[in-house]
Amino acid sequence: MSEKISFPGFIDVHVHFRDPGIPEAETTASGLEAARRGGFGAVVTMPNTVPACDSVELLEYQRSFGSPVLLFPSACITKGRAGRELADLERLAEAGAALFTDDGGYVESDRLMEEAMARAARLDFCVADHALDHRIVGPGVIRDCPLAKKCSLPVIPAAAEIEAVRRDISVCRVTGCKLHIQHISTAEGVELVRDAQKEGLPVTAEATPHHLFFACDELTADDANFKMAPPLGNREDRFELRKAVKEGVLMFATDHAPHPADKKTIGFLKSANGITGLEIAVASTYTVMVVEEGMDVDSWAKAWWEMPRKVLSAASIERLNAANPTTSIVTRERRAYDLSSSLSLSRNCPYDKMSFDGWPL
Repeated sequence: MSEKISFPGFIDVHVHFRDPGIPEAETTASGLEAARRGGFGAVVTMPNTVPACDSVELLEYQRSFGSPVLLFPSACITKGRAGRELADLERLAEAGAALFTDDGGYVESDRLMEEAMARAARLDFCVADHALDHRIVGPGVIRDCPLAKKCSLPVIPAAAEIEAVRRDISVCRVTGCKLHIQHISTAEGVELVRDAQKEGLPVTAEATPHHLFFACDELTADDANFKMAPPLGNREDRFELRKAVKEGVLMFATDHAPHPADKKTIGFLKSANGITGLEIAVASTYTVMVVEEGMDVDSWAKAWWEMPRKVLSAASIERLNAANPTTSIVTRERRAYDLSSSLSLSRNCPYDKMSFDGWPL
């Protein structure tokens, strides 16, 4: 018999709504509707819009949308996400930014990252990093695996993430700034985060549903719905991610990344990175972590509602507490996902027709 369970509102700290810039992929309105159907009480939008969210005006635009789902916009670390000059972090914090990130890009300059994190620390703000050093990534599109060899695809070394995480933690140690590692994907990266937390550093990290569900060494076809940044890890990486979630080292986040069809149907080599995930994230993580891995349901839920609060600004937390959203799911009722009925404007999603338990109501 099915059972309904309710929790404080789930928070997705990593979504891309493409607004302004690419409305055919997603608008803020359609993204919020997908988040509502997915069971979320709040989302944090990434600043890699066009133009990038590095101004008070763009923050105010994103904050202007009304919805049952709270929207907390993040702001850029650097102007235009170009990695050359810091944005006005103090003004952006005052204007309502939830956190600072150049997500989709990596701040290569150690000096600039240290200055950014020092300023963010004085504001008691979190810096979230897309920890993937593009100088190591090079032309790569996939981790080393049989499909990479079969299709002659250039490989992204695991070191691209590992060295970026190592650098970020070193800067955190110097500045005392709250650091959040986005979409971690390697076993070695997880170990660095675990060690930093044991050291008492203010470091958090997120695992996406797709990095917990899929593995690159299980891919059999050149299907760009499995292309993302960071790329899917191998089975060992996936095992360590799941273990870290059960230990409370990692929280969940979707990295919901919609793209028009013409950007995701041209093969691994040329397609854009990312997949949609807001509508399937709660059910897929419940199925993987609770049903398959035996994780306690309350601990699983805290990775969606309690742990994400650590990365939000104090003002965002106040707003969240005032709204007091809730998330309810129904368990012991397995059903398939129908991508054709998605409320997202994009269809770049590998979960179509897959069956899950723990669907949001």
